[in-house]
Amino acid sequence: MVVLSSFLEAEWCLRLLARGAAGLGYLLKDRVHDTDELVHALRTVARGGSAMDPVVIEALMQQQSATRSGLAELTEREQHVLAEMAMGRSNAAIAGRLHLSERSVEKHVGAVFAKLGLPDEGQTNRRVAAVLTFLRVAPPSAGPSAGSAGRPAEVRPAGYRPA
Repeated sequence: MVVLSSFLEAEWCLRLLARGAAGLGYLLKDRVHDTDELVHALRTVARGGSAMDPVVIEALMQQQSATRSGLAELTEREQHVLAEMAMGRSNAAIAGRLHLSERSVEKHVGAVFAKLGLPDEGQTNRRVAAVLTFLRVAPPSAGPSAGSAGRPAEVRPAGYRPA
């Protein structure tokens, strides 16, 4: 079976591959550039092989890494708060940018620490550890964006739009 999709659905792809990759393919329509490429993938899968778009493999690896790190457990709001933390912003600055109360930001930061397994032990700066975890496994779209001269580049999770 070959899935030819317009969208990358990593969760669906993982379920598809749960029993093994033999005889399976997952290709993105906009990345199949010629019929020979598609025919080759179909023949490979028909012979019991697999045909996976490299972008799909990258996304699956990214998701596995995020799951292991705890980032996959974060809510969208917690991801946004963590992205703002990665920019070096204080809780007060995050509250202003995301139109939240400072107390609300504190609760989100606490939830980030808990979900990433960062206990308040006094040995580690949890804020720095959370940001390092985010930067280690952030997808390319979440990585630093091109900053203007004199301004630091921003770090954002996929789909992030400051309020």
